[in-house]
Amino acid sequence: MANARRIRFDTGVTAAAAATLSDAASPPAVKVSGLTKRFGSFTALDGLDLNIPEGAFYAFLGPNGAGKSTTIAVMTGVLPPDGGQAVLLGRDVVKEPLEVKTRLGVVPEELALFERLTARQHLTFCGRMYGLDGDESAARAAELLAMVELTSKADTLIAGYSKGMRRRLAIAAALIHGPQLVFLDEPFEGIDVLASGIIRELLRELSRQGVTLLLTTHVLEIAERLATHAGFILGGRCIDEGTVAELCARHEVDRLEHVFERLIQPPASRGVALSFYGDAGSR
Repeated sequence: MANARRIRFDTGVTAAAAATLSDAASPPAVKVSGLTKRFGSFTALDGLDLNIPEGAFYAFLGPNGAGKSTTIAVMTGVLPPDGGQAVLLGRDVVKEPLEVKTRLGVVPEELALFERLTARQHLTFCGRMYGLDGDESAARAAELLAMVELTSKADTLIAGYSKGMRRRLAIAAALIHGPQLVFLDEPFEGIDVLASGIIRELLRELSRQGVTLLLTTHVLEIAERLATHAGFILGGRCIDEGTVAELCARHEVDRLEHVFERLIQPPASRGVALSFYGDAGSR
């Protein structure tokens, strides 16, 4: 991966600068105001507000069912909002959907890949769909395959790929057009240590180049390693957000995991013992 030619992401923001970005410093990459989404009588998003600075690596954290995937679905135009506004890179997602999507990369939790294509064909096709010519699509595909360490399997049908290989390919497909903003919904779910390490290094490279990243994950250790900023969602509302340092200071803890526990409460089963394991007579 170190010898691969790098795709340029011209955002004008470095990773070092991203760690100190604020609303006052530059326009946010993501500005969500009062976003609501209902499914019948169930309110999935309940007046959600988010503010993600340009160039930030933003960990979007919360328990299952909190509204993380729904938020991404609304921001990417998969679902229409029932109220509120989402502005990505200065564009309203409802009023200017095509302009938003051309500048956005998305890796959904449930992957949708063309299994009867090879990885090289899949990436080249994605590049052409974004308006790249054949030569540029092929060149970027080769570069991305090297970065996600799939060059040796580039001409193998995707149908034969493992889950980790599919995840890496999906990330590569989301980057083929050089987006300025990338959403990754649970990219580390169900993959092995090798795939996880490759993805982490790729995300660090994107962050170094100033790409704004939004990551959902239940693995708080990964969020701790990678993120410059974080937001916590519960019941369809953002209950706190800021830089990682700000959040830890505000809640007087030293880790995001402890911030999570302060905001969302630790598991009710913590400290609970199974009585029959402590009963010597039951053995």
